[in-house]
Formats: sequence, structure tokens, C-alpha cells
Amino acid sequence: MKLRDVDLTDPDLFQRGTPHEMFALLRRDSPVYWHEEKRGSGFWAITKHADLKWISKRPELFSSAAQGTLRDDPPAEALPLIRNIMLNMDPPQHRQYRNLINKAFTPRMVNELVPHVREIVKRIINGVIEKGECDFVEEVAAILPMEVICEMMGVPEEDRRRIYEIGNSMVGFDDPELQPDGKLREMTANSAQEAFGQMFVYANKLREKALAHPSNDLATALLTVELDGKKLSELEFSYFFLLLLIAGNETTRTVTTNGMIALLENPEQHALLQRDLSLVDSAVEEILRYAPAVHTFRRQAMADVELRDRKIRAGDKVMLWYSSVNRDEEVFTDPNKFDIRRSPNDHLAFGIGEHYCLGANLARMELQEIFRAIATHFHDMEMTARPRRLRSTFINGVKEMRVRFRPGATLET
Repeated sequence: MKLRDVDLTDPDLFQRGTPHEMFALLRRDSPVYWHEEKRGSGFWAITKHADLKWISKRPELFSSAAQGTLRDDPPAEALPLIRNIMLNMDPPQHRQYRNLINKAFTPRMVNELVPHVREIVKRIINGVIEKGECDFVEEVAAILPMEVICEMMGVPEEDRRRIYEIGNSMVGFDDPELQPDGKLREMTANSAQEAFGQMFVYANKLREKALAHPSNDLATALLTVELDGKKLSELEFSYFFLLLLIAGNETTRTVTTNGMIALLENPEQHALLQRDLSLVDSAVEEILRYAPAVHTFRRQAMADVELRDRKIRAGDKVMLWYSSVNRDEEVFTDPNKFDIRRSPNDHLAFGIGEHYCLGANLARMELQEIFRAIATHFHDMEMTARPRRLRSTFINGVKEMRVRFRPGATLET
């Protein structure tokens, strides 16, 4: 393979699997690589661990707000909408908004959720254990993060499936199977508003419920906090809801599924985990490194800057490739090996710097609990068909993974 063969814009390529051969070539021959686009101005592909860290810690030079954090340039008329999502903010605005909900995701708050999470995990196990087969994505991986974040936000049980489906269609914008009409659509201002609109309608419904009947949930908490002396507007509340529901559900589901695939494709590691549950924490870190939920996020250069002798100009698009930096040979020994005992493990699956994942503590806890239960209660698991992956250069997702295992007895709840 030559540099001219590299194409990180092809969702069909990523649907077949993360193009690690391309990333290895870029890290070796052109770690700051100018990548042309068929539609678009082109971008700098950042594939080394140190470079991604350096850029992520300099939001004044590399903006999340200028053009958002997805690769395609948004229409100018859609930018105000996009910039209201915390993921697409820069300091100081980003820090102000982040501080409003930081307390809900501290280690202490997450630790208080553990008993409840364990009860949800038991229900997940009991839902499939007697059958001896299931779609791992829908019946195992998707349930825990959806239940946890919906309960934190006060979403009633009868509404959770609909929220899940809307979230799927939003992250699956390059996959026709996940669009309501089965067709791909360019992200115009109208289509962006349509996609957001469905979530906003529900967010407003939830806001009205929380105002009328306050309770001990995150939705009620968001309605009591103040930003610059003012309470959150209806629109600001909707943006928080959108981000928390998508980020709190899609990413953890993806990592759970990718982790199970890694364990099944490396049976000696799977057996090791089943023999020694003390390895659960390090296994989760290795899963996060080996197959992170997000392939890439965008930044926009705000000034001319030189990196590895390449001149990045103000206004250039810069793409940070997490799937690549997590296999950087300068950081990880034998990076393509899945090793649940790996230590140290300085992966960047949760990002670093200003936009370090707000829910990292919660995600780690959920992953630790679900993989501890899987290792304990599912035996002789194997895939019965090739996993069907998401058609996306953005999310490293899986739509379906059929598995079978030795049937067992239900657990006491």
C-alpha cells in the first residue's frame, strides 16, 4: 500500500473494519498527512499519539466551535444550531456549560449508581441466559447505557425505545439502514433541524414534566442551575438532553460490542478473563484502546502552526484519528495485540484536554459491571455470523452481532 491508496473518507471501507493498515502507513510515513476530499476542502489527518494530545490541549489554536466536530463542513445557516451543543464549544463557554453537569459524573456520584447498575445487569442476563442465543447488540450491549442515562435524565421506561431509535438515526447519518426512509441525505440546514427536532420535541416534553413534578434526576437539576445568573432556556436544556442521551448511550454500547468481539476473536484472552475476574478493570482499558467508540473528531486551525515540519494554515480542517493513536508503536508495545493485562495503557479513547469525555467515570463503571457479568455467566459463547458494522467513518459501531452460548439458569434479582 502507498500513500496514494489512503482514503479515510470512504464509509464502505470502515464498514468492513477499521483500516489499521492505512493508519500504520500514515504513522510511519506521513503522520501529519494532507488528505484530499472528493467533496470538501481536504484535511490534515493526525495519526500519532503525541500529536493528538498536543492539539487537544490547545483549543485556542484548534477550535471545536469554528466548524463543529464532524468532518463535513456544515452549511453556514446550520452553524448556530451546531454550536449550541457542548461538544462543539470552545473555552470559556465550554467550561461554563460543562461545569453545570460535572457533579453528576464525579467518581462519588458514579459509585452510588453501582448497586442499581448491577440490578440492571442481572435483568439483562436473565433476558437471554435461558435462550442460549441472542443479538448481542440489541439484547445485551444496548440496554445498560440506555437504561442508566435515561433513568438519570428521568425518561419514562415507555419512551426509551423511541429515544434509542432517534439516537441511532442521528449517529448513523452515513448508513441508509438507520435512516427512516432508508436513504442517505446530505446534512443540510433543513435535515439537521429535522434530526435535532425530533429529539428537541421530546426534550421539551421532559422539561415540562420536570417543571411540573420535580424529582431527584438530572433533568430537574438542569432546570435549577444558573448560567451567568440565568436558568437554562428551553433550547439550552434541549441541547444538553441531546448530547447526554447520544453520548451516554451510543458510545458505551459500541465499546461493549467491540469488546466482546475482541474477546471472542482472542479466545485465550477471553478464557484468562473468565479465570481471573481481577483483570476486569485492565480488560476494559484494553478494550477501550483496541476498539474505541469514536474513530475521529474534527478541529479547525485558528492560526498558522507548524507540526512535524508540515505547515497547517489558519482555516485548515484537522481530523484527530483515535483509532490510529491508540495503536501508536511509539507508545504501545505490540499495539495490534489484544492484551487484557496491558500496563501501562495510555489510550486516548476518552480524548484528552478540554473535551475529555464528561462521562468517562460512568462509562468505565458500566463496562466493568457488564463484562464482569458476561465473564461469569456466559459460557462457550461464539459468533454465529459475521457482525454487521455501521457504515460510518465517525462511529466505530456494530448494528448486529448474533451469538450463541451455553444456556443457563436465571439469576436471583
